[in-house]
Amino acid sequence: MMSKLFLRCKKHQLRSVAQCFLKTMAIALLPLTTLALALTLTLTLTLTPARAVVEIDITKGNLRAMPMAIVPFFGADGETKALARRISDIVSNDLTRSGLFRPIDQQAFIQRISSVNTIPRFGDWRLIKAQALALGKLTQLSDGRIKAEFRLWGVFSGRQLTGEEFTAGAQNWRRIGHIIADAIYKRLTGESGYFDTRIVFIDETGPKNKRVKRLALMDQDGHNVRTLSSGNALVLTPRFSPTRQQVTYMSYAGGRPRVYLLNIDTGQKELVGDFPGMTFSPRFSPDGNKIILSQQDGGSANIFVMDLRSRRIKRLTRTKSIDTSPCFSPDGRQIVFESDRSGSQQIYVMNADGSQARRISRQGGRYSTPVWSPRGDLIAFTKQTGGRFLIGIMRPDGSGERILTEGFHNEGPTWAPNGRVLMFFRESRTKTGGPKLYSVDLTGYHEQEIPTPSFASDPAWSPLIN
Repeated sequence: MMSKLFLRCKKHQLRSVAQCFLKTMAIALLPLTTLALALTLTLTLTLTPARAVVEIDITKGNLRAMPMAIVPFFGADGETKALARRISDIVSNDLTRSGLFRPIDQQAFIQRISSVNTIPRFGDWRLIKAQALALGKLTQLSDGRIKAEFRLWGVFSGRQLTGEEFTAGAQNWRRIGHIIADAIYKRLTGESGYFDTRIVFIDETGPKNKRVKRLALMDQDGHNVRTLSSGNALVLTPRFSPTRQQVTYMSYAGGRPRVYLLNIDTGQKELVGDFPGMTFSPRFSPDGNKIILSQQDGGSANIFVMDLRSRRIKRLTRTKSIDTSPCFSPDGRQIVFESDRSGSQQIYVMNADGSQARRISRQGGRYSTPVWSPRGDLIAFTKQTGGRFLIGIMRPDGSGERILTEGFHNEGPTWAPNGRVLMFFRESRTKTGGPKLYSVDLTGYHEQEIPTPSFASDPAWSPLIN
């Protein structure tokens, strides 16, 4: 069981600063024609009225990451110092991978700060072009817990932007780093972070024609991997609840596919329902109280929703086609799904009661695995066209389609809880290769592989752990 992280969280005194904001990813909503016509768009994060900190040049697709200084966190003795530095490294790595921030090489630092309470010499930090400065300290408590505190300074304003203090069990030191990174991200962008989250995925081992597939869990940066199933039965399509640390997935335990619920913290597993025929693509409703899934019916498949409290099942589609991969909108009023009712795989949106289904994908090619953004503004998808597998986004009405990445076989996008980053898996071309996990932000210019100990597929992002 995951122990609770916070025993105490204390806000330090904040000095008044201008409201910080960032709409960096607004560019992701622009259609490609608009991108081609636009000259330069500069979006600002205001620490002082005259200073633009984050800039985007949309003619080159560039995001000019904000330069910031992260001083290695302080500790009282050798062991605490080492752990403090590892925590500050996590903060630095998280912010770097977001693509929005560029930590400055510590060798360039002019002022050598020795305490988290030191008032920075802001002129020294301006000389190396730092626009924000983070300091932190780790203390080992007598009961074995650790206390971490940090302060974030605006270099040009000369003001403290935020500061917090956390007390936690020593085993949660990595989470402390992620939570501090989230706090910095939120203060500097005005939006929630996504670093203190986990990924459930399918861990794949063995030869390509005889893969062992286990349910697995890890931190969003690829650390703390652990398997959740033995590998004796095939498991597929794990999906996180948006409201709790709970997963639904499909398993062939017992010889036929059935849908299960798994509580990540307690390890408790339960069968959702013993449906006739094959059931697949389960996913939670926004409130976590329902599961929507697809059920095979002869040569067709239709969409059903189950209330997890009453276990009542309602059928939403009645077609001779294959309707699958359903996903609720964040407000629960609509459902996006994949269907071949028009002759090829396309994306449709219908009301939550199954009425008024309408096709929204119209750019050519075959579309699959649609997933609604937690923000409600976009739908991510997999697209196959011309032998290529693409990961893209579009608005809920089908407009503004943009491709973020392409490869030999990309599939299965999942959203970070703030709706700014996608994770997906990419299959290798080679006979001995296999799938690996990647992430990409909404600009499409910050793609990176997520390390896993073996092959990995079908990721699903958790909500913030908190």
